Amino acid sequence: MKGTHTYAMDALVWLGPRKMELRHEPVPSPGPGEVLVEVAAVGICGSELSGYLGQNSLRRPPLIMGHEAAGRIAFDSDASLSHGSPARAGTRVTINPLLTCGACDLCQSGKNNLCRHRQLIGAHRPGAFAGYVAVPAHLCVPLPDHVSLTLGSLTEPLACGVRAVAHADAPQRLVILGAGPIGLLCLIAARAAGVERVLVSDVSERRLAMARAWGATATVNARDNVLAAVQAFAPGGADAAIDAVGLTVTRDQAVRAVTPGGRAVLIGLHEEESVFAANHVVRQEITVVGSFAYSDTDFQRALDLLAMGRVSLDGDWLEERPLAAGPAAFEELIAGATRAVKIVLQVEE
Repeated sequence: MKGTHTYAMDALVWLGPRKMELRHEPVPSPGPGEVLVEVAAVGICGSELSGYLGQNSLRRPPLIMGHEAAGRIAFDSDASLSHGSPARAGTRVTINPLLTCGACDLCQSGKNNLCRHRQLIGAHRPGAFAGYVAVPAHLCVPLPDHVSLTLGSLTEPLACGVRAVAHADAPQRLVILGAGPIGLLCLIAARAAGVERVLVSDVSERRLAMARAWGATATVNARDNVLAAVQAFAPGGADAAIDAVGLTVTRDQAVRAVTPGGRAVLIGLHEEESVFAANHVVRQEITVVGSFAYSDTDFQRALDLLAMGRVSLDGDWLEERPLAAGPAAFEELIAGATRAVKIVLQVEE
């Protein structure tokens, strides 16, 4: 594509709390080392729901959000391809939206997800709720031919689940708090990693039924006594718990659900701050670890799991909607009015 800056595209622009509009925006011009991706499918993330409400410190309006995306390379150059990506114009790719500097002490030690200068496409720069998005070439990962673009858009959230399960440190008994998209994908990652016993909690009986279908060995409605259910599931406490919600109550449950010396992994971002049983953590020597994003290895592992068929699009757990339906989808997800657990927007230019 030549002269991309002269073209316009449809884009969902977030303008402030609960205000998002479909607008015509200029097609971005790729910078040095970047390619232009024609977006085909882009998921709505829970962190974007909090951003939409004005409750996420990373996102400031006006902004085109969207970081769980897949599409086709629309424009490349010799300069962009020299940066290490096998992507060429027309290649179907999933996007790793995490930009890192590669030079700081954390990047040099292999902790690039904690880069001191990290940026996220859809937060620090325009994202994929649009016809096109500019992406560093090396962050475009080609999709296997049999992996659809919608399935490819799930690589990013599944990679988050892969990393959270890795932080759980090979538990025999795992508790996952929350059966939303991230909780369910943590379940997929856990089962793929060989975790045989997994208890999942949620307030939705429908989501709990889905968790059982996806491999959970036990479930509990979060309106009931979750910790009592944990004791029945794992007397003395689970080896690890993953909080995939991010509420004060679920963070506290994660700490209290594990055995002495166990691990509580926090990946949910719903509330900015929480108070939990700190003295319990001290006295039981519980490890509390945050899980943010993923490494390149986690991202590739997630794509491998998708290619192996570990996640199916069958059933009604995922709903595809056109980009123009994005504002309504945000409102429905916040209200809990959708039957689907996950909504992926389809972009057609």
